[in-house]
Amino acid sequence: MPRWDPHAEDRLREAALELFLEHGYENVTVAEITERAGLTRRSFSRYFTDKRDVLFAESEQLPAALARSVRHAGDSLSPFEALLAALVDVAGALADQAPAPLAAQRRAIVRASPELQERGRTKFAAVTDAVADALRDRGAAESEATLLAQVGVAIFRTAFERWTDQPDDAGLPARIWEAAAELATSLGTVDFTTPPRP
Repeated sequence: MPRWDPHAEDRLREAALELFLEHGYENVTVAEITERAGLTRRSFSRYFTDKRDVLFAESEQLPAALARSVRHAGDSLSPFEALLAALVDVAGALADQAPAPLAAQRRAIVRASPELQERGRTKFAAVTDAVADALRDRGAAESEATLLAQVGVAIFRTAFERWTDQPDDAGLPARIWEAAAELATSLGTVDFTTPPRP
């Protein structure tokens, strides 16, 4: 076997996903992943810190990528428009890195594991914080930035679920625009001049 395999990371990721889907995330060891991939533990450590990293390694870049895109959105855009532009921009790159079938597999694995669900919540909390900081940098007030960041994450998560459930119907950027439009339509039916009665 050659010392360096240019496809080792892909082989490890594919082996891990297969095993996670077959046996459940908690029931798979790094040794089993490397055995299935035909590689060594050292090879695994070169690309991933632990088996969770197989699923989340690329997503660790999401907070910084979204924040950067919010900061670089057009100056004439409102905070919410800048947020939507950033979501659509980053969604295109994300979909290129992880096609819908692969993203759907990861989502199924995470949904079946309480440990991974907690990691996912931590990840999205980091995204919310990074986006809120970027919105504040654009001049949004503290509470407005936090609210919009939370709404943006909700839009992203809804769009991501729809995209992985029905990948042939629309791409991830289109799903983000669709979810945002649904929210805007729902808000448009509310009379904000009078608080609703319970």
